Amino acid sequence: MHELLLLENQVPFFVIEELYHLALPSFSNSLSLIQLTFDLFKNLNIHEKAPNVKIQHFTDLLRFFELPNENELPTRPREVIFPKYSATQLHEAGVKFEVVSSKCVLDLNFNKGVLKIPLLDFQDSMEARVRNILALEQCDPRKPLYFTDFFLILDRLVNTTTDVDLLSEKGIVVKSHGDNNVVTFIINNLNRGIFRVDMNKNYCDLCKALNAFYELRWHRWKALLRYQYFSSPWRSASTIAAIILLVLTLIQTIFSIIK
Repeated sequence: MHELLLLENQVPFFVIEELYHLALPSFSNSLSLIQLTFDLFKNLNIHEKAPNVKIQHFTDLLRFFELPNENELPTRPREVIFPKYSATQLHEAGVKFEVVSSKCVLDLNFNKGVLKIPLLDFQDSMEARVRNILALEQCDPRKPLYFTDFFLILDRLVNTTTDVDLLSEKGIVVKSHGDNNVVTFIINNLNRGIFRVDMNKNYCDLCKALNAFYELRWHRWKALLRYQYFSSPWRSASTIAAIILLVLTLIQTIFSIIK
């Protein structure tokens, strides 16, 4: 089944339909090929869409399954805005990360300091599925880059294995690979060579809000304090010990003045 979804293996769906009618004329009159195809890939039909659609090929169907109905898709202004800061930097500034049960990539959301991200199950099949949909969106100008948008933002959020650690700890990233370097490499290389001139409006607004949250003076200071004084258990212990020593010295000074 995996081979059927690869973009380089695609045959126009109408050609397969013609062959289906020729091979099984009586059967094809009662059960259409698109219905059979929906049954075959029902585990990928996350929005439970009905088989009343015309598709170009199987990769096109895969993208169709991943996205909401066309009338529910956000507009795409001619601007492109990305997060300026990694997941770890945002977390240090006070952003909370939560996983949402939905597997729809358009369910990325930031509200009241909480960034909600769909579950990302990084198994071998997921990487191949994502790469083929990204390739389709790049090759076909009729396909808006909704799927691509999500993975470009994810690429900006994940710069190091520390970011993968954080997302994994929050239940957002599930790895079949034991090594975080592998997941980091996959995320950072999914979008290589991708060109774009527009972006999902909801994502533009989300990125603006994330950047503004981090750049608030108090949030920036909080991130700086965490990085400089609480970035490791040893540094945290040293900082706390220094604070205690400072307080004791201050108390001793006050008592000396009183005497």
